[in-house]
Amino acid sequence: MTSGGAGTSGGAGTSGGAGTGGGAGTSGDPAAGQVPVTLYTRPGCPYCFRLRFGLRRRRIAFNEINIWTDPEAAAAVRAVADGNETVPTVHVAGEWLVNPGAATVARLARR
Repeated sequence: MTSGGAGTSGGAGTSGGAGTGGGAGTSGDPAAGQVPVTLYTRPGCPYCFRLRFGLRRRRIAFNEINIWTDPEAAAAVRAVADGNETVPTVHVAGEWLVNPGAATVARLARR
C-alpha cells in the first residue's frame, strides 16, 4: 500500500541507526496501542518536513532516521523505492510506504 508516490509493501529492513542530528530522533508520546513508526528522511527535504508536521499534528510518535548518515537505512530505502533514495519513506505496521500522506501513516499506526 502506498500513498502519494511509487512504493511497495514488504521489502528490506534496517537495524535502527542514527537519527537526525546524530542520535535516534523521536517525536510525541505514543498513543496506547500505536505500532512503531520509522520515518526515513534526509536534511532539507520539504516532503519530510510536511510529513513530520502532519504526524506531530496527529500525535503519532515516530523514530526518524537520516539516510545520509546511516548507510543501512539508505540501503533499506533503495530496496523499497526502485533503487532510489526517495524520502520520506516510512516503515509502519509491517508495510513500507514511499512518500505517504500523514493520514495514511496515522491510520496504519493506530491499527
